[in-house]
Amino acid sequence: MSKNRIFGRTSLWRQTALAAALTMSLSGVVYAQSNASGVIFGHADSAPGGTVHLENIDTGLVRDISVDQSGRYRASSLPIGRYKVSLIKDGATIESRNDVQVQVGTGTDVSFAAAGAAGAQNLEGIQVVANALPAIDVSSVDSRTVLTSEVLQKVPVARNVTAAALLAPGTVLGDSRYGNVASFGGASAAENQYYVNGFSVTNALTNVGLAQLPFDAIDQQQVYTGGYGAEYGRSTGGVVNIITKRGTNEWKAGVMALWIPKFLRSDPRNIIQPSDNSLFQYRNQNKSWTTEYGAYISGPLIKDKLFMYLTGDFTKQEGKTVGTATAQQVSYYSVKSPRWLGKIDWNITDSHILELTGFSDKTDETDQIYAYSYSPLGQGVKRGSVDLKNYSVGTNTNYQPGGDFYIGKYTGYLTDNLTINALYGRSKSEHQQLPTSAGGGACPIVSGQYNNGSGTLVRPPACYLIGNLLAPGAEDKTHGWRFDVEYRLGSHDLRAGLDNQTLESYSGTSYESNERYIYTLAPASGQIAGRPDIQFPAGTLNYVDYRVFKAAANVKVEQEAQFVEDHWQVTDRWLAYIGLRNEQFNNFNGGGDSYAKQRHQLAPRLGVTWDVFGDSSLKVYANAGRYHLAVPSNVAIRGASASTYSSQYGTFTGVDAEGRPVNFVPYGQVRYLNAADGTTPDPRTVAAKGLGAYYQDEYILGFDKQLATNWTFGAKAIYRNLKNIIDDMCDSRPFLAYAKANGINMDNAVLNGCYLFNPGKGNDFLVDVTGKGDFREFKLSKKDLGFPDLKRKYLALDMYLEHQFSDKWYGKVEYVLSHSFGNSEGLLKSDIGQADPSVTQDWDAPELMFGANGPLPNDRRHQLKAYGWYQASAEWLVGANVAVFSGRPRNCIGVAPGDPINYGEAYFYCDGKIATRGSRGRTPWSYQLDLSAQYKPHWAGDNLTLEANVFNVLNSQRELSRQDLGETDVGVPDPVYNRPISFQAPRYVQLQARYDFSL
Repeated sequence: MSKNRIFGRTSLWRQTALAAALTMSLSGVVYAQSNASGVIFGHADSAPGGTVHLENIDTGLVRDISVDQSGRYRASSLPIGRYKVSLIKDGATIESRNDVQVQVGTGTDVSFAAAGAAGAQNLEGIQVVANALPAIDVSSVDSRTVLTSEVLQKVPVARNVTAAALLAPGTVLGDSRYGNVASFGGASAAENQYYVNGFSVTNALTNVGLAQLPFDAIDQQQVYTGGYGAEYGRSTGGVVNIITKRGTNEWKAGVMALWIPKFLRSDPRNIIQPSDNSLFQYRNQNKSWTTEYGAYISGPLIKDKLFMYLTGDFTKQEGKTVGTATAQQVSYYSVKSPRWLGKIDWNITDSHILELTGFSDKTDETDQIYAYSYSPLGQGVKRGSVDLKNYSVGTNTNYQPGGDFYIGKYTGYLTDNLTINALYGRSKSEHQQLPTSAGGGACPIVSGQYNNGSGTLVRPPACYLIGNLLAPGAEDKTHGWRFDVEYRLGSHDLRAGLDNQTLESYSGTSYESNERYIYTLAPASGQIAGRPDIQFPAGTLNYVDYRVFKAAANVKVEQEAQFVEDHWQVTDRWLAYIGLRNEQFNNFNGGGDSYAKQRHQLAPRLGVTWDVFGDSSLKVYANAGRYHLAVPSNVAIRGASASTYSSQYGTFTGVDAEGRPVNFVPYGQVRYLNAADGTTPDPRTVAAKGLGAYYQDEYILGFDKQLATNWTFGAKAIYRNLKNIIDDMCDSRPFLAYAKANGINMDNAVLNGCYLFNPGKGNDFLVDVTGKGDFREFKLSKKDLGFPDLKRKYLALDMYLEHQFSDKWYGKVEYVLSHSFGNSEGLLKSDIGQADPSVTQDWDAPELMFGANGPLPNDRRHQLKAYGWYQASAEWLVGANVAVFSGRPRNCIGVAPGDPINYGEAYFYCDGKIATRGSRGRTPWSYQLDLSAQYKPHWAGDNLTLEANVFNVLNSQRELSRQDLGETDVGVPDPVYNRPISFQAPRYVQLQARYDFSL
């Protein structure tokens, strides 16, 4: 029998709670509280009316909290760190607890035994020993994982936020065409929110991805995978909340160097064309090397009052990428990523705290592009170069949300029971993409072929490098603030707050050199079908279609929210959570007009937890909640703002060295394609009236059980149901049918190409029926629109087994059995890598939804994750990280018989019949083993750490995604079908040296 057990069940609970507090840095179990601080609470039954004295061991911050007459106390909004907690009665210290760890969002129970009770003892300086009991959190109803800096250093994990987030259950890597992003709980990769010290750093334009910070600046990374409280919103996937390190009363500094050598990288797999086994992309030489250098310094500017933490790192990566056999070019790239972070913490008094954070995440890339031959393999002449700033040509999302960020936060402990928090932050990120051809300028886009006069068909020369370019001057700006009030009233911990955020972007695309030329053979008649305004002279052999395209705008989204919540300790064993969030979203077009607005989006959050035996050995919990999501800013650029897409036909006498026509003579009128004539659409015609917000309902039921000393087991069932989305419809047939049925003359009506609407239900639209501003309301029912019900559901069973650090090792294994299914992935369409959040191809017309119901792209039926470390000796530590996933569903997307909406290869049709989503099997299972070893030699005073990480030790390069495009016409196979798109990253080795010291 353990020594602790002789004190009975109540004392055991308290001892266990203390052990939990002291081992939190090794545990993934956390408590539900604030998004940037923690809480210490508990019982002091022997000292009602006494005082609990809290002192931050590292910064000297002091708080004194009165014990109420029921023997309870609670200290909220504590900066994370180590605390000494003492119980004082009548001026005398009765009992103290040292080194109590407070983590982000943690409610750490530090209770004191009744005076004179059997086994009462002074626990000053207690250490976690081998028989310490594992922590069971009996005060939380949500699902989250906290990864401390210690975990991130001891477990082999790539040095970025996404890689760390993928340690959490229910998270999978998103489609490679969106970059390094994660999907949470079956949702698309554009439905997450990311925070640094309480301020959102999510991509302001597309909601895909986040700004990075120096990885070693992360003190704690909190990953919510469900059930989060009313303080969080704007997410139907997951939430990642990062708290950075801060200065203490001890001056510390350190330096680090990291190297990923090219010669220790395994060769990537080539991509083979499945239709004829030809080489589509030669990738064996697509390798790189990386170096990273970093340093930090932290300490007190004024002891116990003013602290600083400053860190920076510089990463450089160089390598080459051989393009596809179609592109026939090779790019030599150099990527430089300087990042820094600074933080000032000012304890103005023990009751007033000010925090100021600034950080920068910028990426500069230069690509030198050369021609490349596939027969034989070899490099050719230089084609030009591309300079990129906070931009990526490697993914469809392109815009990297880096830049400069500044955050200020104030915390005021006005009384023992009343605390206020105020936060303000802002950011600015500039994006740039500048191509320069070998000739010194930008080249037009050219295509097609022409007759050179002797009957030979000739392709015009082409020197363009990219095609569509990011609009010059592209940038994102955000600012936001929040204000929270916390008040403890008896057994109720009440909280209310305001949470506002504004996202502004200038962005868009245009043709490289603002020109595109499509060369075509002229008909013998000189007459172009459908163009009575054009008659070419007799003998004309060719004509060219000269196009200009530009779609760029200043767009904005205003997001406001109010929330209230109550953690109600109903009894000693039952805790109830009641929360309500009210959200408002307002989207503005390039003209500054609102085109989509949702108000009074009420999101209730409810939860309950039951400490079954009253000793924290078994917890049963449940929660239910609604979660809303705003329409991202990018929707307004093409759909709600001015754009120009013109076409001018003409003749020519020759072609210059860059592909431009010589002696261009225009014929006919300038046409504006897709009604893009440079004017801003009337905001009343962009979206359905009363557009409902994107929202999802979620339900979780689970338990956690202490199995034995240092072991914890748990399981939970999760159900998510996406109830409403916003997407675009591009089908005029319902409007024309409604007009015919209601006697409305549409001869001069103005119909937009696409409208934002709520799929799967009736929608009301305003239509200018005369072209002169005479608007009529078109009430289109669900039957009129012809779409099926919206469906996206996620079912999961999550089971884990965790061993707290003792006997020299820590480990956690988690298995998730899940199913994500329906007819819509959400904001994105990973089937084809479409990166237009909220304006996907899916709902453009009803025919595109035939056969769309089935397993969704982020459905990984089986997920097994395990990570941990073993302290082999005082000098040696080894770590491991294992991930095993089942494959992604495969589709066959082709052409429907008759191509009813002229979309070509876009339907769930193959072989002349419906090919239901997910009916073509799955990609292979993938598995990865990462290992690390750390050496801290005694002769260096434990200041030096040498580390080696081997990622993907077994060099498993399984396919992660394949082409789903199956037919170019009915019964005509597409040669790209089943061609791999992405593989697991090949094995590579990361070598690192770190030296930390006190000043």
